[in-house]
Amino acid sequence: MKRAFSLCAAALAVAIAAPAVHADVKTREKTTFTLEGFLGGVVRVFGGRAAREGIESTVAVKGDRKASISGNTGQIVDLSAEKVYNLDLRRREYRVTTFADLRAEFEKAKADAEKQAENAKPEDKEQMEQASRELEFDVDVRETGERQTRLGHQTREVILTITGREKGRTLEQGGGFVLTNTLWLAPRIAALDELTAFELRYVKAVYGESILGDVQQMAGVMAMYPAFAGMASRMQEEGHKLDGTSLSTTMTFEAVKSEEQMKAAAGSQQDSGGGGIGGMLGRRIMGNRGEPQARTKVLTTTHEMLSVDTTVTDADVAIPANLKLKD
Repeated sequence: MKRAFSLCAAALAVAIAAPAVHADVKTREKTTFTLEGFLGGVVRVFGGRAAREGIESTVAVKGDRKASISGNTGQIVDLSAEKVYNLDLRRREYRVTTFADLRAEFEKAKADAEKQAENAKPEDKEQMEQASRELEFDVDVRETGERQTRLGHQTREVILTITGREKGRTLEQGGGFVLTNTLWLAPRIAALDELTAFELRYVKAVYGESILGDVQQMAGVMAMYPAFAGMASRMQEEGHKLDGTSLSTTMTFEAVKSEEQMKAAAGSQQDSGGGGIGGMLGRRIMGNRGEPQARTKVLTTTHEMLSVDTTVTDADVAIPANLKLKD
């Protein structure tokens, strides 16, 4: 099911350092979301081309309501009513979805993704299960020293990296996963913190603490690679420690082959079935084409603020008067 990305695919990246504040805000922003290879087929079902090329939207938050408009579609979230109003501006109609409906939708998307995972070889399934049980996490926060002016604010570049590796082995030895978030942080902007806080309240109210990003697309990632959920949760935890408000973020999730996997890949382009928790992903995405690569990118998301305004009216978060309820 196609959504206007009200829960943007970069929700994890946006949900960094969000204190409890109360300020109305209106923004223009752009989001992209790209899944690679085998998993990319899941995205195409849900309008992946638009996500890859970028979706520009206008977002307004006022109290317990948030409106997102992108092209001829829109969405209004009402936290107090626990309802989402999906707007079709071209047809001049709207539909109502409850939070309970959204939870059921997520479970269905997750079940569909798990069926895709069932096609994996037995050894691949074992690797996926091990990835969720046997990972140790390393955290690295690096201030690069780079500076940029964005929306009139002086921002600094910070790279936050979470590495999940097999217990007792290095990433190069046993393989694993790397989640990297590159942020351009401005001094604290209260209005944008309110936007972020609303997103977190919405996600937690509908999906719980650990579900981040566009629900259908993230369901596919989590079904295939259970490690992603744990790493995303750790990323959010570490992000809260950063000082500032992010005006631009880029997040990547990569799988890393083990030494055994690399040796097997080098020895035979037709059979790269060595060990290590990153091996299965490499076979899925690369399909044994070209020279074997130690790292394989699974997904990339970006989120960028284009403008910020603190003047918001009731009309900005209301259903347009010319729209009719669609049964």
